[in-house]
Amino acid sequence: MCKVCGCTPSLDGFSKNEKIKASSEHLRGTIEEELAADTPEFGDESEQLLKFHGVYQQDDRDRRKEARARGLDKHHQLMIRTRIPGGIVSADAYLAHDEISRRWANGTLRVTTRQDFQLHGVLKGDLKKSIRAINDALLTSLGGCGDVERNIMFCPEPLGDRFHLEVLRSIAGMVAELTPHTGAYHEIWLDGEVVETSEPETEPLYGEQYLPRKFKTTVALEGDNCVDIYAHDLAIVAMRGVDDTLRGFNVLVGGGLGRTHNKPETFVAVALPLAFVQPGEIVDLAREVVAVQRDYGDRANRRHARLKYTIADRGLDWFRAEVQSRVPFQLQPPEPLSWRPVDDHLGWHEQGDGLHYLGIYIENGRIADVGHLRSASGLRQIVQELRPEVRLTAQQNVILAGIKPADRRRVNELLASHGMAPVESIPRAIRHSMACPALPTCGLAVAEAERSMPGLVRQIATLLDELGL
Repeated sequence: MCKVCGCTPSLDGFSKNEKIKASSEHLRGTIEEELAADTPEFGDESEQLLKFHGVYQQDDRDRRKEARARGLDKHHQLMIRTRIPGGIVSADAYLAHDEISRRWANGTLRVTTRQDFQLHGVLKGDLKKSIRAINDALLTSLGGCGDVERNIMFCPEPLGDRFHLEVLRSIAGMVAELTPHTGAYHEIWLDGEVVETSEPETEPLYGEQYLPRKFKTTVALEGDNCVDIYAHDLAIVAMRGVDDTLRGFNVLVGGGLGRTHNKPETFVAVALPLAFVQPGEIVDLAREVVAVQRDYGDRANRRHARLKYTIADRGLDWFRAEVQSRVPFQLQPPEPLSWRPVDDHLGWHEQGDGLHYLGIYIENGRIADVGHLRSASGLRQIVQELRPEVRLTAQQNVILAGIKPADRRRVNELLASHGMAPVESIPRAIRHSMACPALPTCGLAVAEAERSMPGLVRQIATLLDELGL
């Protein structure tokens, strides 16, 4: 049903994905039946619906040529993306992901720029076991992908002052409000009971077709833009008040750095200032920003379906007025923002409660044991021994939080014995380099990235050093 006027909309002219979503019974489709079938892959429609459950169907592109030559099918595999609000992972949840990666994936964990974990190389027969294990660790993959609110990001610095705690409470409220309500996830992956009722299941925010495209939100702290607010559909900046209280939020909308190769009608946009709101208003505001995009985003052309295009077509003033018409409070003018140089939060720091945290550089976010560098084994041993909280950063790095001062030496010893260099010894060109996985797993990749970046960036670092730059 249309949320604007209450009518049942026609799907004529809508994209194929819109029709798949509308007929999926809230993301069920035939996933459960195909999961039980003795086949290595899912069908096309299920492949699209799986994304909402945090799963991408992929294949090993390095093996395509050989498979074609031998008349064989692709080497199908799946990638699971765990949704981790703010990138905050308990010690138990970290160890669970480490075990899943070794039992059912390719033995590595991939930290993403959205503070998620990705598990690559999962076979279809191991998919349900993997997702169940993630949920047993009190996390989920629901909403890790798909046309919904994705993982809500937050500055990973593990400070426990009043300001940070109040912001975290607001984020928890947004996560609860913007997570899909469908029972499909629990029915399919967690053997949840199908509840028979005369009342139809509803998605109070997303409706039958969910959003036109993915929706990305980040929360930054005043002065610290380590989570890149200008690249998001919805960017929220927490403003500090007196006595370390949360004074309110600056809100920006319409950012996005994606574009389609050889499609000049697609473009990059930076988020624009929308309003300032009080702490108790941010959850309602976030919901209605998403709802406006739900109602007015382009459902015919997925390349034109992000919020930045809605705002470009209709104007920021129109968008502000539309949001204002839906909330019971007055939007205030946005306040000016200023930023310190970006802090990647690496190295040792005090966290304000007598404990310390350590930001550890993870090249391209790949936690793995390769040659002398054994970051997977090293982090596993540290987390098993010392039980720190783990936080994932937007730069694909890892923070270990809550470490006693007396344990710093032990942490440094374990890192060194596993080939993990202190951040002070890493050239800046390497420290600030980032690459997506690309080949051989990503179906959209047109070139190498993660596999080529280490060699390339080291050549650049050497040249910079020789030139004294």
